[in-house]
Amino acid sequence: MTARRALGAWAAIRSGALGALATLATAATGLSLPSAAAASAGVSAELAARLTPFMIAVAETAAQDREIAAFYRANGYRPIWTGGDEDDRRRLEALLSAIARAEDHALPRARFEQALRRAGLDRIATQREMGRAEVALSRIFLDYAKAVHSGLLTPSAIDPGIERKPPELDRRALLERVAAADDPAPLLRSLAPRSPEYARLMRAKRELEAQLARGGWGPRVPASSLRPGDQGAAVVALRDRLVAMGYMERSLSAVYDGKLQQAVQAFQLDHGLPADGIAGGATIREINRDIEDRLRSVYVAMERERWLNVDRGARHIWVNIPDFVVRIIDNGKVTFETRSVVGKNTSDRRTPEFSDVMEYMEINPNWNVPRSIAVKEYLPSIIASGGAAARHLQLIDSRGNVVSRAAVDYARYSPSNFPYDLRQPPGDGNALGLVKFMFPNPHNIYLHDTPAKSLFERDRRDFSHGCIRLHKPFEFAYALLARQVSDPVRYFHERLESGRLTRVDLEQPVPVHIVYRTAYTSARGKLIFRDDVYGRDAKVFAALEAQGVRVPRPGS
Repeated sequence: MTARRALGAWAAIRSGALGALATLATAATGLSLPSAAAASAGVSAELAARLTPFMIAVAETAAQDREIAAFYRANGYRPIWTGGDEDDRRRLEALLSAIARAEDHALPRARFEQALRRAGLDRIATQREMGRAEVALSRIFLDYAKAVHSGLLTPSAIDPGIERKPPELDRRALLERVAAADDPAPLLRSLAPRSPEYARLMRAKRELEAQLARGGWGPRVPASSLRPGDQGAAVVALRDRLVAMGYMERSLSAVYDGKLQQAVQAFQLDHGLPADGIAGGATIREINRDIEDRLRSVYVAMERERWLNVDRGARHIWVNIPDFVVRIIDNGKVTFETRSVVGKNTSDRRTPEFSDVMEYMEINPNWNVPRSIAVKEYLPSIIASGGAAARHLQLIDSRGNVVSRAAVDYARYSPSNFPYDLRQPPGDGNALGLVKFMFPNPHNIYLHDTPAKSLFERDRRDFSHGCIRLHKPFEFAYALLARQVSDPVRYFHERLESGRLTRVDLEQPVPVHIVYRTAYTSARGKLIFRDDVYGRDAKVFAALEAQGVRVPRPGS
């Protein structure tokens, strides 16, 4: 149903009922609201005596929703959608037009259209029915507003590792705003995220859907691997597919030449693969992915962007888990970037998604071994060896004092009742390296250095217990300190060379956003994809699908 057709149907329904409704309004002037209904609707008996059947129906129907009920009580139970004047008509037209364009936002238009049908807009014959329809339209408006502004889904209900808390709209204030707006259409448009990333994702979505309507990217590449110098039908299929994806210009060559190698390299860079220009097994698998799979990733990215529809900070730290990269963003531009290692893909190690604020760094940090790690990895061997194992770790009592290993009767304890904590003092071999960056949070997650430098050479880097390890931690520290000291390198190394634990507070704390994006865009709008390393995006799309979100069929 287009917005024009929906509005036309509504206009026909209304115009056919105007005479009857006018008569009903006149006849209903002296009707009062029964006392039981008045109580349930939250209105006084005095006010109930002045209510028309329309107002009675609004009060009764809205009583089930606190914010909607408060709005209509405050406005005297007057209509904002069904009153018949030009303002009401503009509001209704704006709402129907927004619903008709819901799929632009990867939202389920059919869900909102079904709600419109359930509202009985085509069956209104009485003032009471009109009142019930009035409240139904307010609910539909608020449901659409939440979906396009904050997302369809509750993140934590999808996966416990998604600790994201979407912004909450003030529902009553939103009704007041739409009721007062001279032109409600801009208000409805403003509800979607205003971030450049959301706009770029919408554009990428349109382009992918247009390509899908043209038949997609063509036949898959019928080869397990191809390399420069190869020729034949499989090379032609590889070339044609990369042409359709926009990585190279069309040509008739059947040879894996330099231009095809460059196109493969560009594709590899955009998909987190080693950019060697050889179409090996992993590259062929990614090239052969269906366009529908890529659209699912974009739909999920748009939902995730709605979950984070907040002020992220003029300067903020962006940790994209599947990208294995940490960035500092200043006024929308990347000013620092480094590789990262994130939590291993096991139930107890996956890095959670959340936002917090970085407050300080610790140079020459201690590693206070989390109890879960101590119990699983260190205490069994320490107890079994009588304190001889893991000598690099100190035993710490409840007062923070170091306890001599020789003074402990290990036979009295098991890993579950061992009374001491474990701590690794500062040093080159410390598990946290030589600096860590703190944004205190209940997950005990932070960014830090590491002595295990070789892991940064891997393409897939999920190896940690959950914290984020940095490839260039010193440079990261310099970038943060540059805002508050004139010579950040010297400042940092003076404290580092002392060998002592030193806390350095950030004069301007920096928001940290740990996110999970398997599809995102560059500043120029190029669409970039990463593997769903934890399988979270598959869960998110399944939940979106359950809400009615659908990828178009090829050729539709």
